[in-house]
Amino acid sequence: MEQTEDPKLIFEKEGVYLHTNAKRTNQNTSIPGFIRIVERGGVPALEWSPLAEEGRSTPAVLYSKKDGEGGEEDTNFDPGYEPDWAVISTVKTDRDHVPVRDSGQWSFSLPLSELYSLRRARFSLGRNFLVLKSRGGHSLPPLHFHRGGTRELLRALQRYIILDQSPVDGRLFLAYPLDSGALSQSFDRLQLFDDGSDLVSRFIQDPYATTFGGFSKVTNFFRVALRPPDSPAYSRVSQDPNAPSQPDDEPGFELITCGAELGPRPEVSRGRPLDRWDDFLDPEGRVTNPERVKELVFRGGVAPSLRKEVWKFLLGFYPWSSTARERDDILRVKTDEYFRMKVQWKSVSEEQEMRNSLLRGYRNLIERDVDRTDRHNTFFSGDDNPGLTLLHDVLMTYCMYNFDLGYVQGMSDLLSPVLFVTQNEVESFWCLTGFMELVHQNFEESQEAMKQQLLQLSVLLKALDPELCDFLDSQDSGSLCFCFRWLLIWFKREFPFEDILLLWEVLWSRLPCENFHLLIACAILESQRGELIGSDHDFNTILKHINELTMKLDVRSVLREAESIYLQLVQCQELPLKVQQVLGLYVPPSSDEDSPDTPTRETSLLGQSQAGTAAAATSSPRRSPPAS
Repeated sequence: MEQTEDPKLIFEKEGVYLHTNAKRTNQNTSIPGFIRIVERGGVPALEWSPLAEEGRSTPAVLYSKKDGEGGEEDTNFDPGYEPDWAVISTVKTDRDHVPVRDSGQWSFSLPLSELYSLRRARFSLGRNFLVLKSRGGHSLPPLHFHRGGTRELLRALQRYIILDQSPVDGRLFLAYPLDSGALSQSFDRLQLFDDGSDLVSRFIQDPYATTFGGFSKVTNFFRVALRPPDSPAYSRVSQDPNAPSQPDDEPGFELITCGAELGPRPEVSRGRPLDRWDDFLDPEGRVTNPERVKELVFRGGVAPSLRKEVWKFLLGFYPWSSTARERDDILRVKTDEYFRMKVQWKSVSEEQEMRNSLLRGYRNLIERDVDRTDRHNTFFSGDDNPGLTLLHDVLMTYCMYNFDLGYVQGMSDLLSPVLFVTQNEVESFWCLTGFMELVHQNFEESQEAMKQQLLQLSVLLKALDPELCDFLDSQDSGSLCFCFRWLLIWFKREFPFEDILLLWEVLWSRLPCENFHLLIACAILESQRGELIGSDHDFNTILKHINELTMKLDVRSVLREAESIYLQLVQCQELPLKVQQVLGLYVPPSSDEDSPDTPTRETSLLGQSQAGTAAAATSSPRRSPPAS
């Protein structure tokens, strides 16, 4: 049969640099070029060629074999990465296993059937590299996508192969052909199962259903292979959300994308603030409809005259079911408890404190931070201001309340608006403890909660705006580290003081989901996409631009957009599992359920937002999962 001469171009991306030496970067070691997926005679191959040699062909193709057998040494190639999985030691110029087209000294053409793995690798340059490895054990030089485009490449690759994250290395993704026979051979080669034939045969009965699950995304092959396809526990939510993430899982290079059309983003309108508190109290002072109160707070905030009272419910100082008399008792008990803790640190003599470095350190930090917290606000401005004394005393008493955590920089930012609203030392302290119940993990030394939130933010942004993510990745900003301060103290330094009062009470309503603050971050980032994409920003100027947004953001516009994003996501019928988990939409299937696809995803906020404030007054509430 005559073979087709003209190749078919499936994918092409310019600005992909091949690094001949990942430890050093200059004109000689970073070669700009094209990455392509090309079909020749129906056989797809992944190819790279340099810009300078487009259209030329030379006989040498340089890459190496791990075991070092055969071939001659290439003294010019220093891969620059750790040899734990691929040691570059020799150059094999004549191999039987992998056919490679000769198209330049550093050019390569690798049939996709011979692609064994691709790995994201972070080298000394601080960039994300993509490293390819053939089934013969040969590693190609690292590629860096200076202009983004990794996701587009991966989507194109998934037309021909399946990519699966290794269960032992979060950076490594193994490639499998779509045909089930080759897939079975791949499992056999990996020796994943002692008696894997039965497992694999069950798995390969319906590779598309079990692999893609209706999505064009990468799935976890190993967990699926261990679970029969007809198991009730198998569904589009095929991963355990409680399983810890890989320790080196970085948002800078993520293979799982939305894989589904999100649909249009609905229009959202804000409502009036809660301004009729007595209407929600029964004759004994109980709040008759807490959920309705939270809806109104989410929709429009709280009138300034009512904040002092309503905030104490939102922050857990008073139970929603308490009567007026019970609240008087609570205040009396809490007042006694507060002053018992306060006297503990007030009674420590200077001599004692000299032998207590921890308490002394807390005091020094607090005094330094109090002196520079919201000094523009009249409640804290000037010298010898009683507001500063209250700020100091409440923070010192919190150290007695939670000595394990103590005081961490940023906690003064959380207290100052609460103290400003309550104008009361005891009430502000107990409201602070309620606030810290929500965010205390942000201040823990391990910073695991902050890392997790940045990863969750990355998951959301990738589903919403892959193009923006590609750009940030290309500028080494895919970790979203510039959002750290936003999440740490809930945007306290990004909005004017009065706007923060509104923003926080909306977040304290815990509607429409507990991670609504991440959607606020998404709304801010998307509002800046026009300024970022297509610009000449690099990592430093992106960071500078984000920092310069301080006090320039409109809180009501951001809240509208964040809610609109939420509604757009929950309307998607094939929302990726990771996004569902972040939004609190995922409910693990139980054994007595008929179907694993029974998690509730309805929300009255959808109708409220589209119909406006009038509908908000009559629709039933949608509750996110209860706070832990």
